Amino acid sequence: PSTSFSPSPSCSRSKSHFYFIALPALFKQELQDTEAEEGGTVTLRCELTKPKAPVEWRKGDVTLYPGLKHEMKQQGCAAELVIYDLEVEDS
Repeated sequence: PSTSFSPSPSCSRSKSHFYFIALPALFKQELQDTEAEEGGTVTLRCELTKPKAPVEWRKGDVTLYPGLKHEMKQQGCAAELVIYDLEVEDS
């Protein structure tokens, strides 16, 4: 014998919709002034209030991207920018 179930008139299906408003990531620890020698390497670090929050590194209005000059790292709430082969223009 087979058994089937169907909703009775008093049992209706409904859909629930949930909307989440994401809080922005804030700085827990901001960038610190760092000194380095021309031709050297420097690592800039900041800490955010949300783990794995998207981070965009900029120099003025210019967005920085990973390549031979820049390396971006992120683990948990910590984000780092490594700048290689420093030049005066990097300050």
